[in-house]
Amino acid sequence: MTPLERFTEHLAACPLVAIVRGIRPDEAEAVGDALFDAGIRIIEVPLNSPDPLDSIARLAARFGDRATIGAGTVLDPSEIARIADAGGRIIVSPNSDTAVIAATVAAGLVAAPGYFTPSEAFAALKAGAHALKLFPAEGATPAVLKAHRAVLPRNVPVLIVGGITPDTMRDYIDAGADGFGLGSGLYSPGRPAADVAQRARAYVAALSNA
Repeated sequence: MTPLERFTEHLAACPLVAIVRGIRPDEAEAVGDALFDAGIRIIEVPLNSPDPLDSIARLAARFGDRATIGAGTVLDPSEIARIADAGGRIIVSPNSDTAVIAATVAAGLVAAPGYFTPSEAFAALKAGAHALKLFPAEGATPAVLKAHRAVLPRNVPVLIVGGITPDTMRDYIDAGADGFGLGSGLYSPGRPAADVAQRARAYVAALSNA
């Protein structure tokens, strides 16, 4: 199964991406276990975390094909080979850098760039993006997403990222969201794994209710 096929499978199982910005390698497996046990199957380690490639490698080794592990805040195409070597299978960026997207696709990984306008979205898709991350959601209401969804290809997943809480997901789902990236509402540096587990369960429960 390719990384894209595995990502599609995991997104269908639970359309939540855990963004563990600031995580340390020595806590990655415990936090990963908490997320996995709650039902989350996609974990993103931003590259501006301490020793991110080590954390990616530990998570990838622990979960294998049971989860999709990858990197976030990827800003340079030169970083992609090292991420892949560590076991990362999805590349997430805050922007729509066509060079990063093209390099991700060439490496056989899942490209999930950030976008904010339809122009950025279509440029990303032309470069080969597999999924789109609407970011920051604090500046994009569900009405904005609904307008985007009217023109974006239906088969391209759109994930909403930025300030998402369990209470705010329903309106975005009604507007056409395919999933969500969860940041500090789920994990912040130093947060105990038990606390992360409780928060993850709350997001998964809210998603089921929505």
